[in-house]
Formats: sequence, C-alpha cells, structure tokens
Amino acid sequence: VLFALDHHRGSEEQQPGQPYHDPALLGDDGQLDSFNVFRRNIALARLENTVIPVVAPSQVVARQWTMPLALLFIDGGHSMEAALGDYRSWAGHLMPGGILAIHDVFFDPAEGGAPPHRIWRLARQSGLFEEVAMVHTLGLLRRLGHDGPGEQP
Repeated sequence: VLFALDHHRGSEEQQPGQPYHDPALLGDDGQLDSFNVFRRNIALARLENTVIPVVAPSQVVARQWTMPLALLFIDGGHSMEAALGDYRSWAGHLMPGGILAIHDVFFDPAEGGAPPHRIWRLARQSGLFEEVAMVHTLGLLRRLGHDGPGEQP
C-alpha cells in the first residue's frame, strides 16, 4: 500500500501567473485543485486498491502519523520553508533501511532551485543516511539503523 499525501493546491510555481500554471486545474473556487486529475490517473492505472490518497497539508498529517515508512518520496514546494518543513516533518518516520527519495535535486540552482538540493545535503550530512544513487534529479538515500529511539534528522 502506498499513501499519497498532497494538499492538491499546487506548489509555488503552479500558481496563477507562474511558469507551470495550468488553468485547467482551477477549481470552482478559483484555486488550484489537482485532486480530480490524481483520482482519474489512479483509476486509469488500476491502482485504486493500492494507492490511498491523503488530502491535507503535509506537516499537519506528519504530526499525527504513527506508522514507520519504508519509502519517503519528497516532491513538494521549492521554497526553503516547504522543502525543509517536509524533510523535518517526515524523515523521522522513515524506518532503518528505508529509502528517502528527494525530487528536483539540482546541483546548479539556476537549473531548478536550491531548496531540494539543500535538504538532500542536510540528510547526507546528518549521519542518519547514506547515499544510494542519483538518478537524473532524484536523490536516493538509505536511512541507517544505528540511531537511537526518537532521534530526528
């Protein structure tokens, strides 16, 4: 089972007037709403019994989350506040041996923004993760098992 957490209101670069804005995703209230597209894609892929959507702000859900994670994929906002918030809220839920995947890790900030690269670097420098691979802009790290209970990244 995969839990797909997203507020479905788009990130900074998807808002009106920004480079990745898609007017087709505007809801009746004038705000971005990608949930219908998400549901349609999950249905087309026949994954409705595998992918469980959680529609809420990331940090709100993280405070209530109790299940250890085997995989954590961070592909959120590109502001430092959003990226760091996702990392700090969720990395502690990753079980030893689990994979932390961070999308849009660009080594040159001009190519895609610095915050995902910064949280990838923070994870590597924390001593809690080892690098597994870099696949294009997807940084993969493995949670080490030597940390004590309650130790947070």
